[in-house]
Amino acid sequence: MTDVLISGASVAGMTTAYWLTQHGCSVAVVERSLGLRRGGQAIDVRGPALTVLERMSLRSAAYGLRTRIRGASVVDRDGNELSRDTESTPTGGVIDSADIELLRDDLIELLYDATKLSVEYLFYDSIASLDDDGTAMAVTFDRGDVRKFDLVIGADGLHSNVRGLVFGSEEQFIERLGTHAAIFTVPNFLQLDYWQTWHYGDSTMAGVYSARNNTEARAMLGFMDTDLRIDYRDTEAQFAELERRMAGEGWVRPQLLEYMRDASDFYFDEMSQIKMDRWSKGRVALVGDAGYCCSPLSGQGTSVALLGAYILAGELKAATQDGVVDYELGFANYHKEFNDYVKRNQWLVVDNIPGGAPIPQEVFDRIVSSITLKDY
Repeated sequence: MTDVLISGASVAGMTTAYWLTQHGCSVAVVERSLGLRRGGQAIDVRGPALTVLERMSLRSAAYGLRTRIRGASVVDRDGNELSRDTESTPTGGVIDSADIELLRDDLIELLYDATKLSVEYLFYDSIASLDDDGTAMAVTFDRGDVRKFDLVIGADGLHSNVRGLVFGSEEQFIERLGTHAAIFTVPNFLQLDYWQTWHYGDSTMAGVYSARNNTEARAMLGFMDTDLRIDYRDTEAQFAELERRMAGEGWVRPQLLEYMRDASDFYFDEMSQIKMDRWSKGRVALVGDAGYCCSPLSGQGTSVALLGAYILAGELKAATQDGVVDYELGFANYHKEFNDYVKRNQWLVVDNIPGGAPIPQEVFDRIVSSITLKDY
């Protein structure tokens, strides 16, 4: 039996864990947080990624958790409505499409429930070092434990620890998009009814959309700055920057800034992509944002993570004979199978950055569906 360690209880990490256990592997997932990381934006599962959920018997459950957003308004700095749209929304794509929009943490819960009985979860720990001794990967954890695994998978996001340990500094691979954004949970103080409301200031944007059947809401604050660098771990610096940028921009920004400091799920980062020539080295491979982050601006991050996890696990299964996995072949075929699709989806950000030419919906749909899933 192949023993696999996955770093990151993410969409990519837990989906990979699910499929590897289905294919007969023994899997452990190490997660730096005390438990599942809460918060995050509403995310979309589209096209062939829906097939992955279907094959996991999770599509119906995900559909039941959809946000059911009916549309969106744009308001002026005093809250007067300027326009409304019941066909598409800034975060949800086309209303009443086959896509499923749900909260990130709801999808995370579904994936955890589908794997918790078959996967070993190691919360509040992380990988300190990796050493290939020629027969296995010796993993030293932050808590001081040392264990051996046949393979290690980095599914630990844009700022991947595994990628840094094995491939080198993040600066080699990151492409910054110049957009900085924060998201956090707030009360539904605007009394939104399955609705989104947005205001675009002179240099910032702010949005609020209802969540969990209108019992709460998620707030987003954003701005453009191609030169700004803030440590993604320095929350106080992020608070200060947002307060400075949002000052005087109007609408409900003062209330949002008050809620921001008390939010338990506050998240802030620069929208970026990860671009690499390869996603594996020896016994280590990357999946999801760790290897090929598309950025939320593409609208495809979650779908690409689900698909990448499915294909990675499937190609490792296809490269296994008599219980022995030819991991180099499996990793190579995973890259061969998925690399072009990743590049097409990373290109989609041109529709969401200043000066970018709008991408017609039919082109977007064609890119989303431009992969045929094997039945591993």
